[in-house]
Amino acid sequence: MGKQGLEFISLRERPEYMEIAADWFCSKWGVPREAYLKCMDAYLGGKTEYGWYLCLDNERIVGGLGVIENDFHDIKDLYPNVCAVYTEKAYRRKGIAGKLLDMAVEDLRSKGISPVYLVSDLTGFYERYGWEFLCMVQGDGEQHMSRMYIHR
Repeated sequence: MGKQGLEFISLRERPEYMEIAADWFCSKWGVPREAYLKCMDAYLGGKTEYGWYLCLDNERIVGGLGVIENDFHDIKDLYPNVCAVYTEKAYRRKGIAGKLLDMAVEDLRSKGISPVYLVSDLTGFYERYGWEFLCMVQGDGEQHMSRMYIHR
């Protein structure tokens, strides 16, 4: 990690990161860059409060996540959904994802948006940050069911 330490921001605080962040998320998840840009643009333009949150180390993105309406699952009335949670391997086990999750939940709660949902196959990770297993959901085009978590 750099000398200055880590910086946790929302994309609204540093909108100049939009293109870089879209490329970064696309490289991690394989979702088209345009899909990220559309969601980020809606957030930066005030059309939605579903935000994007980044962890920077000396201006380089090392962690991030977003909030979208639906993370490609079949229960459409469970929204918004945290999505694209990722931390670079060299930065894992330092609490970065937990801090980003807390930022997103608190930011949404401050705008009257609660609860928040999240789809993941991980067990034992999100629970550490106040998330509870809610139910199984069917992902769009997925063979297997995935775990849906809720943060109240």
